[in-house]
Amino acid sequence: MEASYDVIVIGGGSMGIAAAYYVAKSGKRVLVLEQSTIPNNIGSHHGETRIFRMGYGDGGQYVPLLKEALALWKELEKETGRTLFQQVGALSIGYRNSGFVRETIESSREHRLEHEVLTAEEIERRWPGFHLPGDFKGCFDPVSGFLLSEACVLAYKEAALRHGATILENTRVEVVDEQDDAVHVKAGGRLFRGRKAIVAAGAWSAKLLPELKLPIEVVRKAVGWFQTEGTIYRDHFPCFVVDLPDGESYYGFPDVDGSGVKVGRMDLGDETDPDTIDRAFHGEKDERDLRSFLANFMPRAEGKLLNKGICMFSNTPDHHFIIDTAPGTERVIIAAGFSGHGFKFASVIGDILRELANEGRTKRDIAFLRLERFAKG
Repeated sequence: MEASYDVIVIGGGSMGIAAAYYVAKSGKRVLVLEQSTIPNNIGSHHGETRIFRMGYGDGGQYVPLLKEALALWKELEKETGRTLFQQVGALSIGYRNSGFVRETIESSREHRLEHEVLTAEEIERRWPGFHLPGDFKGCFDPVSGFLLSEACVLAYKEAALRHGATILENTRVEVVDEQDDAVHVKAGGRLFRGRKAIVAAGAWSAKLLPELKLPIEVVRKAVGWFQTEGTIYRDHFPCFVVDLPDGESYYGFPDVDGSGVKVGRMDLGDETDPDTIDRAFHGEKDERDLRSFLANFMPRAEGKLLNKGICMFSNTPDHHFIIDTAPGTERVIIAAGFSGHGFKFASVIGDILRELANEGRTKRDIAFLRLERFAKG
């Protein structure tokens, strides 16, 4: 006999568990099916930290969502008593004609965000851990900082349970099938029935819904934590994104409690299958690339490799998210393709998914995230 729910959430990562919390809080009966644990280290939310940038170089249309997202993260902190956000600021740096930095400045001005436009000399004077070419520039956003990613996922899980959600971990979904007035889900040898289903399966989303041919490329990404000289990367040092010529882009975090400067690369990455991804961190490939960036732009952070990790980006062709209902139905809702910059939005996206599941529409402007844009292309 099938167990019945108002909403079945497939995937208990950042977006899925946030959606489960908001749906459960609204009084609906919600089930979460997660193939691993919540949180876990096989998807895209592990690695301790994620940058929260308010001035946004990836598209000014995201700023209204970012304002809501930050407010919701702070509400979650109050409800759970957990520290989830550290306001250390975020610094976007780029070469002279960097479109990323230009968009960051323009979005900050358009939405009247607190920010400072800085020369390379001004950046180095304030944060001597950087070593920049003279024609580089930056935009500093003091309101931003970083989220403690696994702590955020755990906070949503615990809060969802308190609001009555049912969570089944280590339960892999095999089939999602809409029949008549319900969505039927087969997982872990059991059958479940939902009035609606939210598919937030991260790198597995396209595999789970093959008939939709979601335009998502899964790529393997490496991050490393490097020992620093002294404490210049600790006190008052911001998160950072550095946009280089020829499409190269790196991001990183301050040295938190001596754990080292964390750095990763936004561009490139080997296309992979989430079930067979190479999770080994390779010195000749992964470490050498990150060290090359540090040697050139943050030389006093190029110390001993203290920690390392592998995660995945689920990239769409335009690097914007997919939030929509599946074509031809209102019962299957998709949240996928977060392209390496989605975690910060998990709070507001979770509430958007609640709206779509409960009401069939959202008051937020997400027209630019609809799946139909790829059909038009």
